Amino acid sequence: MTARKHPLLYQLNTRVYLTELGKKLGRPAGLDDVPDAELDRLRDQGFRWLWLLGVWQTGRVGREVSRTNPSLRADYAHALPDFRDQDIVGSPFAVESYAVNREYGGDAALARLRSRMDKRGLKLLLDFVVNHVAPDHPMVSQHPERFIEGDESRLANEPHNWGRFPVGRGTKILAYGRDPYFAGWPDTVQLDYRRAAVRAAMTEELELIAERCDGVRCDMAMLVEPDVFRRTWGELPGGLERYTEEKSFWPAAIRSIHRRFPEFLFAAEVYWDLEWRLQQHGFDYTYDKRFYDRLVSGQGRPVREHLLATDDYQNHSIRFLENHDEPRAAGTFAWEMHRAAAVICFFVPGLRFFHEGEFEGRKVHVPMHLSRRPDEPVNPEIEAFYEQLLACLREDVFHDGSFHTWQPQQAWGGNPTHDNFIAFTWYKGGNTITLGVINYGPTQGQCYVPFACPSRGKVRLRDRLSDVTYERDGTELSTRGLYLDMPAWGYHLFSIEPS
Repeated sequence: MTARKHPLLYQLNTRVYLTELGKKLGRPAGLDDVPDAELDRLRDQGFRWLWLLGVWQTGRVGREVSRTNPSLRADYAHALPDFRDQDIVGSPFAVESYAVNREYGGDAALARLRSRMDKRGLKLLLDFVVNHVAPDHPMVSQHPERFIEGDESRLANEPHNWGRFPVGRGTKILAYGRDPYFAGWPDTVQLDYRRAAVRAAMTEELELIAERCDGVRCDMAMLVEPDVFRRTWGELPGGLERYTEEKSFWPAAIRSIHRRFPEFLFAAEVYWDLEWRLQQHGFDYTYDKRFYDRLVSGQGRPVREHLLATDDYQNHSIRFLENHDEPRAAGTFAWEMHRAAAVICFFVPGLRFFHEGEFEGRKVHVPMHLSRRPDEPVNPEIEAFYEQLLACLREDVFHDGSFHTWQPQQAWGGNPTHDNFIAFTWYKGGNTITLGVINYGPTQGQCYVPFACPSRGKVRLRDRLSDVTYERDGTELSTRGLYLDMPAWGYHLFSIEPS
């Protein structure tokens, strides 16, 4: 199966999925129990990547933090009112060891699953947490000097950012992993990226991961950027050289991995307008959270303007309507708006990222510390819509074609509703072009959309997402444009070909 420029990624919460699978089997389930039929379904839906979230071994300390934190327990009760302590398995991002969880069958079971995926043309994506490790990671006891160390005054003044950890026969005060805007994560210990030994050790961890999968999704990847690291931690004691841009972790680490695994994929969770920088470091794809936020805002112009960025940026962006950090799309977008947002989100360039449960219309956002979620009924309307959308996305033009946005024009003087429209085309040789038009706003709107129609005679416009068909003059479409009068959140995905 050939690689695709704008592939589809499916995220699976492995721990919840295996809990539910085990309930069906009447015994604990592991990676060997993932049915071939499930892999076949993903392949047939057009997916090329499967992200198994949370396969790595987590430890006792992280689970204890997750089970005793009052704020977290309140989140659990909100999402799963009948939760029990055995449902709390700890954060998947507090990694004790980059070995596959023993309860899931270990590394051998992952290798067998990867082999089954490979036969179906599916690539495996796993997690890499660069900023911190779990308190029971072997590095904490064996190399405590690789972590940011504090003192009694720091612990007394900032107990939310520092903890006391057993090291050898004694204890040390070490920093919790954190970002510059929030309190620390008490189930983690912060790595000190000023140290060359830390950068080397985490590159070695990456190399071990790369032997077992086809790519990594790097958690909070921007936290180890030198300027972000300095903003988070200031000037730390210890007599070390400053962590400067010349020593930046990602460029060197990515080059190192690519020497052994040239096709290995790097995807970054990244915020704060640092997406382009990480793309320049070598990341294949970076989260486009700003695009998501603009879709949530429900205003057409900011969405349209976002799509004016260069192809280099667009082609390496990760587009999504939900993920494990964001609320469920079905609970965030009203249904009419949801459909319009999906047509925009998944028919523009980049990696198209779907979250397990999205197709069924799940609304409960499950905390990552839980291995169980509530039962929710399937929404047949949402399920049918996504089946139709995925069927369209299987067409080659949306993966290998040329993408172009077009500027909607005012339908008549004094009518501002054209400003809510988004219009784009996909073209891949021949006389057929695909035109997407969306009225992304809460009111009926009108506009003209001039675009480069490849045919000058009569053309047929056939909507791929409904039974609407029109005939128009190709020359007029290229000059004055296609006239549109559409309801709030209306959308079309027209195949345009000679009549």
